[in-house]
Amino acid sequence: MIVVENLHKHFGSFRAVDGASLKIEKGSITGLIGPNGAGKSTLFNVIAGVYKPTSGRVIMDGEDITGLPPHELFHKGLLRTFQIAHEFSSLTVRENLMMVPAGQSGESLWNTWFHRRRIRQEEEALRAKADEVLEFLTIAHLADEKAGNLSGGQKKLLELGRTMMVDAKVVFLDEVGAGVNRTLLNTIGDAIVRLNRERGYTFCVIEHDMDFIGRLCDPVIVMAEGKVLAEGHPDEIMKNEAVIEAYLGRGLKNKVKAEAQA
Repeated sequence: MIVVENLHKHFGSFRAVDGASLKIEKGSITGLIGPNGAGKSTLFNVIAGVYKPTSGRVIMDGEDITGLPPHELFHKGLLRTFQIAHEFSSLTVRENLMMVPAGQSGESLWNTWFHRRRIRQEEEALRAKADEVLEFLTIAHLADEKAGNLSGGQKKLLELGRTMMVDAKVVFLDEVGAGVNRTLLNTIGDAIVRLNRERGYTFCVIEHDMDFIGRLCDPVIVMAEGKVLAEGHPDEIMKNEAVIEAYLGRGLKNKVKAEAQA
């Protein structure tokens, strides 16, 4: 579904992404891991159109989407969430969801004058869709709560819900577990698995919680210093010497190995 070919993103002399190539297969939940500064979020931002690449290509379903802006990628079904949730804090949870679909009749001044019935019908359909999404995510009891009052984990669920309000094909989740307690993280994980299995969503997930990655993701791609270091099943990745060294450094790696042999 997504093919990244020799992608570079430089900020002056700093090579945040330095020749990364990878594939995200349709119907997969692909994990993207690596130490801080590995280039994971920058890679996400380039794929999702937030940054234009210095060089290289991004292909989606055979179409070159390199450098397309986020709103165009949104219409193609490519969505991205962020480490820090971007909710409309003064609106209710339901209203946050209802705002997502583009091209609503109520956005036209002409329609507000002459097509009020159409607007009302659309809003009723959107409300029903939003309530179905909230029920799916097990947060229906928060429908009328102001989004700004939600916990960090609930805001991450809301962001996931926003992807469900449109025909998402592939969703990039950036550190979905950051600041989330274990119970809500399990709820988020369950929702991701259900969306993948029941609705055919393709996911790519950046996450530092390796238990979470191991439970959800196959394959796992490892980045270090802007490049792809390794790819494979989570169990294989956890035993990979180069991956261990990238995370721990050579000295700590040797210490861990010595302790394991003692």
